[in-house]
Amino acid sequence: MASLNYVVLIGNLTRDPELRSTPGGVSVVDLGLAVNDTYKNKAGENVETTCFVDVVAWGRQAETCDQYLKKGSPVLVEGRLQFDQWESKDGEKRSKLRVRADRVQFLSSRRSEPAGEGSSETSDRSGPAAASGSDAPF
Repeated sequence: MASLNYVVLIGNLTRDPELRSTPGGVSVVDLGLAVNDTYKNKAGENVETTCFVDVVAWGRQAETCDQYLKKGSPVLVEGRLQFDQWESKDGEKRSKLRVRADRVQFLSSRRSEPAGEGSSETSDRSGPAAASGSDAPF
C-alpha cells in the first residue's frame, strides 16, 4: 500500500518569524500559521474556526522568511507533517506535530505592502535531508 505525506496550507503568520542556527550553522526558522475556515452550522449560522499550525523551514528559505515576513503576512506553505519528540529539562517526554516546509510562497496583500514586497521563495532542496538528524536544535 502506498502512503503520502503532503500538506498545502494558506494562512497568515501569527507572530514574527523566529530565526536561529543549528550547531552546524544551518539556518532554521519557526513560523506560526493561522488557517481560517468558515462553514454553516445546522441552524444556518456562519461559524468561523481557526486552526493554528507550527511550521519550520530550513536553509536559505529560512533566512528569506525571516527577512521578508512579519506577523500577519499571508503565505502559502507546501510541505509534510513532521513528528518531533524530545525530553524537557524536567525529564518529561514531549512531542509536537508540525509542518516541515518544502516551499513557502509569499502572498501579496497588495493594499498593505509596497511594490516588490510580495515576493515568492522556493526551498533550497539541498538543505538538510533529515531535519531530525544530529543538527536538529531540539
